[in-house]
Amino acid sequence: MMIADSDPNPPNTCTCCLPRRGFLRGLAGGGVAALAAQSASAQAQPVAERASYTGLVIDCHGHYTTEPPTMLTWRKRQIDAINDPAQSPAPSSLTVSDDEVRASVADRQVKLQTARGISLALFSPRAGGMGHHIGNARTSRDWSIVSNDMIHRVATLMPRNFVGVCQLPQSPGVSPKNCTAELERCVRELGFVGCNVNPDPSGGYWTDPPLSDRFWYPLWEKMVELDVPGMVHVSASANPNFHATGAHYMNGDTTAFMQFVTSDLFKDFPTLRLIIPHGGGAVPYHWGRYRGLAQDLKRPPISELMRNVFFDTCVYHQPGIDLLLKVVPTDNVLFASEMVGAVNGIDPETGYAFDDTKRYVEAAAIPDADRAKIFARNALRIYPRLAGRLTAAGVMP
Repeated sequence: MMIADSDPNPPNTCTCCLPRRGFLRGLAGGGVAALAAQSASAQAQPVAERASYTGLVIDCHGHYTTEPPTMLTWRKRQIDAINDPAQSPAPSSLTVSDDEVRASVADRQVKLQTARGISLALFSPRAGGMGHHIGNARTSRDWSIVSNDMIHRVATLMPRNFVGVCQLPQSPGVSPKNCTAELERCVRELGFVGCNVNPDPSGGYWTDPPLSDRFWYPLWEKMVELDVPGMVHVSASANPNFHATGAHYMNGDTTAFMQFVTSDLFKDFPTLRLIIPHGGGAVPYHWGRYRGLAQDLKRPPISELMRNVFFDTCVYHQPGIDLLLKVVPTDNVLFASEMVGAVNGIDPETGYAFDDTKRYVEAAAIPDADRAKIFARNALRIYPRLAGRLTAAGVMP
C-alpha cells in the first residue's frame, strides 16, 4: 500500500491504535464509527471488595504504547519514504539510550504494575502501531525489527517486569512464511516467549485467506517447532467503517474464533496454541450461538477447540468478567489488562480504572485455586518458555 499526499488524517483514537493521537496520516485510515453510549437507566456495577491477591500475577497482554519519541520519529521517516525507498532509514540507525528506555515505561507500566499488584507483563509492540497495511514487505520487516529490538531492550533492562512477545513482519498478500525468520530470531536470539499474529494485515478489509487456510501453515509450523503460542491480534483499522479498538479489534477476535469452529486447523496442528484477546470478542456472550452453529454445521463440539484456544481477561467491567468465567473453562483463561492501552480512564461507577482487571478477577465468585490458574499458572503452561525467563530473572525459584 502506497501513501499519497491526499490521504486523510486518522481519527482521534486511543493510544493503543496509533503511534500518537493523529501522529501519522494514513496509518489507521479514517474510522468514524463511535461506540454506543451506555443507557442512562443502566445500574452501577460496583466491584465487590475482596482481599487483594498477593501471589504471582502474569499479565499476558501488554503493549509498548509509551515508546520514546525518537522511535516514532524513525517510523515517520520510514513512512514518508515509502515512495522513495532510497530515503528509508535503516533499522540500525535508531539510537535510544538506556535511560530513555527505562524512562519510557517507569511512570506508566511499571508504576501501575506496582500499584495494582501485577508481577510482570508479556510485552509486545503497540498493536495498532504494527501497521501491516502500510508500505510493502520490506517496510513491515524493517519496522518489525526496530519494534522487536526495542521490546528486547525493555525486557533486558527490566527483566523482572517484562518478557518479550514479538511483532511479525506481515504484509497483505505476502505469505506468512516471510515471518518465520523474524520469529525465530526473536525466540532463539532475543529470548521472546510468543508472538502476535494479525489475522487481517489489510487493516479491516480481510483480503488474506482465513487462519485455517494452508496459506498460514508455514507460520503455524514454525510456531509448533519453536513451541511458542500466538496471540491473534489485529492492528490499526484502515477501513472507516470500523473504529479500531471498539469494532475492528472485536471483529478480529470473533472472526478468528469462527474460523477455528469451521476448520480442521487443530487436527493438522494439535499442539498449536492461540490466544484470542479482549475476552474473546463476542464469543463468550454468544457461546450458545457458536455451540449451535457447530452442531448445525456437523462440526465437533466447541469444547474440543479448548485444547488449543484460550481467552484473556481484557474485559473492562465486572459483569463481563463474571460472564467470561462462567462460560469459558478456567483452564482456558489467562489474566491480562492491556495496560497502558485501549481504555485508560476511571470508571465513574466504581471509582477505579477500567483496565484494572485484577480487581475483577479478585472479586469473581470462583475458587481461589482457579484464581491462581488465571493469574499465573495457565500462562506458565501455555507459554512453556516463560518459566525459564522468570527463573533467570529471580521472579520464580
